[in-house]
Amino acid sequence: MKLKELLPRFSVPVFKGIALTLVLALAARLIAGLPFFVIMGQLVIAIMLGMIWRASVGVNSGLLEGASYSSKKLLRLGIILLGFRLNLYDIYNAGTTVFFIAFANLTFALLVVYLLSRLFKVEKRLGILTACGTAICGAAAVVAIAPVIKANEKETAVGAANVAVLGTIFTILYTLIFSYLDLNALNYGVFAGGTLHEIAHVVAAADPAGQAALDLAIIVKLTRVALLVPVAILIGFLIQRKESGDASQKMTLANLPIPWFILGFLAVSAFNTLGVVSDVVASAIVSLAYLLIGMAMAGLGLNVDFKSFRQMGGKALSAGLAGSVLLSVFGYILVRVFV
Repeated sequence: MKLKELLPRFSVPVFKGIALTLVLALAARLIAGLPFFVIMGQLVIAIMLGMIWRASVGVNSGLLEGASYSSKKLLRLGIILLGFRLNLYDIYNAGTTVFFIAFANLTFALLVVYLLSRLFKVEKRLGILTACGTAICGAAAVVAIAPVIKANEKETAVGAANVAVLGTIFTILYTLIFSYLDLNALNYGVFAGGTLHEIAHVVAAADPAGQAALDLAIIVKLTRVALLVPVAILIGFLIQRKESGDASQKMTLANLPIPWFILGFLAVSAFNTLGVVSDVVASAIVSLAYLLIGMAMAGLGLNVDFKSFRQMGGKALSAGLAGSVLLSVFGYILVRVFV
């Protein structure tokens, strides 16, 4: 990305729009620290705050341009910096069984949720976003995959919000049924990390089982996050082949429609694995990354009204709910059989 592409077009309304997303993202971070809201996570709260602001205060074209800048350009920077959350050595050290379970859950969720979305007559792009958000890492996966499939801002915001709502519901459910699952703490950690949507959901659901369960749950979840890169490449490959109308057309790195910031995420993860950056610095960078992604979410929310959300979101939410139930059952069986 060229520097001039990263900088916004100068105008007071545009910068006001960017500043508004910053304020909403900071407010979402504060709200996410309150009881119960911690389960929702700051990203979905930022989306909702953006939608509430648009419904109650309103936005003009200048503010929307600034909001769109946050939801597109700052998002990419945030995803790249989020790589400091991932230590590839931890995933390797966890063993092949953990990787297999994470991969199997991800593959199952992608296929099942997407097929259910088609069955429920969900618009195709929204169905893909719902499937990716459920399978990989919630709202962050939705906004990372959106450029690959050329989803618009309404589809992206609805997909991210739906996945976050589902993750919140299942987090509460997991904490209620934890003692009835007949799983020890470590097995429960694998189950939660392999089936819940957002990292925040995994943390909230696994914490009652103890630190060992929480640590393993995060490793399993981050394994799914790492698989964002190959999934994005595969989806981009399939979409380009379909759009070209020629299955024999040679695919090259130059014409593959992959958002290269996802590869930046992987490169930063590899750099973080080297241990050059201290844990304190890495944690601060991850915090900045979530703030930038929160600004992107607020920008998405400012571009969506509640009417559009109701019109587009109902069927996608139903497909995601059914798929999430099946993923939980499938993930539970995997844990009982292989762990």
